[in-house]
Amino acid sequence: MYTFLVALLMLIGFALGVVVLLQAGKGGGLAAMGGGTGATDGILAGRQATSVLTRASWILGFSFMLLALVLSIMSSRAQQPSSLLEEEFRQQVPTTAPEPILPGQLGGSGVTTPAPVETTPPAPASP
Repeated sequence: MYTFLVALLMLIGFALGVVVLLQAGKGGGLAAMGGGTGATDGILAGRQATSVLTRASWILGFSFMLLALVLSIMSSRAQQPSSLLEEEFRQQVPTTAPEPILPGQLGGSGVTTPAPVETTPPAPASP
């Protein structure tokens, strides 16, 4: 299901790009907002009839955003543990068994300590 939705998101994104590129420019863009001659065609202009491409871009844009939100929620739920107790238990249990520490070894690393040297007290000197 997740793979199908990702493929659908990619198709909608491609179609949205094509529809936006097919639309005719409205003239000026942000440059016309600065008080130039195109100011009457901008924000204060009357509502014009929407074309098929404009309506398609709105529909595709809305569906793209909605599908991206759904996929985001689906992916975040897949990574969450089913319970807080399970996650805490998973963190406390070691994944591998510890190595046994044998006598004469330091911390189970395989390095042996030298055998203790037994020293005998020196013999008393005779007069």
